Amino acid sequence: MLLPELPNAGQPFPQVATAGRPSADQFALAKQRGVGTIVNLCPPGEPAAYDEAALVRELGLQYVNIPVAGAGDLNEANARKLAEALEHAHGVALVHCASSNRVGALFALKAYWLEKKSVDEALAIGRAAGLRAMEPAVRQLIGA
Repeated sequence: MLLPELPNAGQPFPQVATAGRPSADQFALAKQRGVGTIVNLCPPGEPAAYDEAALVRELGLQYVNIPVAGAGDLNEANARKLAEALEHAHGVALVHCASSNRVGALFALKAYWLEKKSVDEALAIGRAAGLRAMEPAVRQLIGA
């Protein structure tokens, strides 16, 4: 695993690391380990101890924000935004939210809706990316 120090760290794919919100110092560590793109699923108003966009840009990393406040933002449009961010990522992409649960949910939906994975495959990808408490919402969205 690329970044086991991060909260709820995962690595569902070789070029994708997932986690809960990293500390300011952990972004520098991520850069040292080959991360070139940060995808933040936290809405801009969600409390953080630092200005993530500014910090990430100061480190010279690509920054993408896809606000997912909760189950209401789990939709195909956001799954497509995630797919696009990953497609255009520089180096390894680190995708995070506060705990990695929204990350896992969006990865599961992306796998099901866009990659045409089975329900079981999509849920397995989601769990590898951090899906836990939002699994019932994901199951409802994909008809499982």
